[in-house]
Amino acid sequence: MMNADKVQILIAMCIYISVVIAIGLYYAKRASQSSQNYLIGGRSLGPWVTAMGAEASDMSGWLLMGLPGLAYWCGLSDAFWTAIGLLIGTYLNWLFVAKRLRGYSKIASDSITIPDFFSNRFKENKKIISTIASIFILVFFTVYAASCFVTVGKLFSTLFNSSYIVMMVLGAIFVIFYTFIGGFLAESASDFMQGIVMFISLVAVLFIGISKVGGVSSLINNAKTIPGFLDFFGIAQPTVADGVQQLATTGKPLFGEAGKYGLLTIISTLSWGLGYFGMPHVLLKFMAIEQPSKLKLSRRVATIWCAISLTAAVAIGIIGRVLYPEALLTKSTSESVFILLSTEFLIPIFAGFVMAGILAATISSSDSYLLISASAFSKSIYHGIMKKDASDKQVLRMTRITLLVISAIAILIALDENSVIFDVVSFAWAGFGATFGPLMLFSLFWKRTTRAGAIAGMLSGGIMVFVWDGLIAPIGGVFAIYELLPAFLISCIAIVVVSLLTKEPSDDVKKEFELAKTFEG
Repeated sequence: MMNADKVQILIAMCIYISVVIAIGLYYAKRASQSSQNYLIGGRSLGPWVTAMGAEASDMSGWLLMGLPGLAYWCGLSDAFWTAIGLLIGTYLNWLFVAKRLRGYSKIASDSITIPDFFSNRFKENKKIISTIASIFILVFFTVYAASCFVTVGKLFSTLFNSSYIVMMVLGAIFVIFYTFIGGFLAESASDFMQGIVMFISLVAVLFIGISKVGGVSSLINNAKTIPGFLDFFGIAQPTVADGVQQLATTGKPLFGEAGKYGLLTIISTLSWGLGYFGMPHVLLKFMAIEQPSKLKLSRRVATIWCAISLTAAVAIGIIGRVLYPEALLTKSTSESVFILLSTEFLIPIFAGFVMAGILAATISSSDSYLLISASAFSKSIYHGIMKKDASDKQVLRMTRITLLVISAIAILIALDENSVIFDVVSFAWAGFGATFGPLMLFSLFWKRTTRAGAIAGMLSGGIMVFVWDGLIAPIGGVFAIYELLPAFLISCIAIVVVSLLTKEPSDDVKKEFELAKTFEG
């Protein structure tokens, strides 16, 4: 049986879940009116909802578990350079891509999904681009959704000492139900609320943690006793056996000599920022804002939120290692450091709401992933190829059926409770970044990009992620860089070379490109 503290935590989380369900039910009627309302909210998002929704759905449980866990396990460098890359990528994506994509997607046959936009941008009759894009979305978002279900499983199994698999499946069912009824508007509205909860949770645990450790100077002095832990150009190396960090006779965790963190590794880690240009769940928020002129406010809100949240997440991992050095002795369990600090620092009812921050992050992301994956199939493959005369209601029904199928596959992937959230997310992030990032940039800013170049770029980028991760990176040395960087560059080269070798785009395509530069509708 649960003790009184756990009951209070559960009550707080139930209150939060009830609010989320209420949001879904509120928007259910509007979502069912049309596929455009269900998939993109009728392009009616305000600037704050756009900003918070994009960041909350993007960061997911990875921000509250994966990133702090990385800092707890091996120190500052890896987490710091990853965070810097993400912050730069966030700002540049809002600055250059958001407004152009909002206008261009409207001009290009009022596109409401990313595959639709690419297909309409190049005015293809045979939906090759949208089909390829939809397949990659299905693959990588299924992996992404699995990482969210892993987060839910770890959260509840850690809190209530219960079965990981049971908790993971129950959490997945809740997310599926919520996305199934509410669609994009419910997802975006709850993302706004969840972004606030995530932010407050991170900042609260950060400041209490600093107080508990005796201030910033005390935190730094204690962390420096671990070789390489606070180095920007080095990395701490836990001494492990069978994946478990070993303890000295005094009970203190053992570390080896600090490893090197060179320029190539830094560039590789910073390349996380390139992924933003290809993230469908972020790009879709750009397409859905009510007025392009409001994107400037959205950019400021999103960048500030991102900067503070990433800083807090990294610091929480370091605080956790200083205060509880022997509590989490595997890379997988280290991702529970935020849960550990929250339950130790806060009274149970407040801890419950902070735990809801993790649930918030997970729901924010998984509902986006499931919805975009389902819409990619229903709009681009089912409606675009399999049943071109399908009614809007049939497309909506197929979207929901596809959502259930993808969810079932994601649950199967998430059954392994030893999964490391950071590793799962990094692969899917690379997949989207390399498959869609270069093509999005060239589609928006290079008029000479051709349909053949677009196809070559998507295929080369997406396939190279698998090839580099599975065959080349294991060689080690300079080849052990993050697969996003080489795959992104190869995709860019493929787009340029193939576009220059093939016939120029038609006059209609060029005309729309020029119109998109100044379109404000």
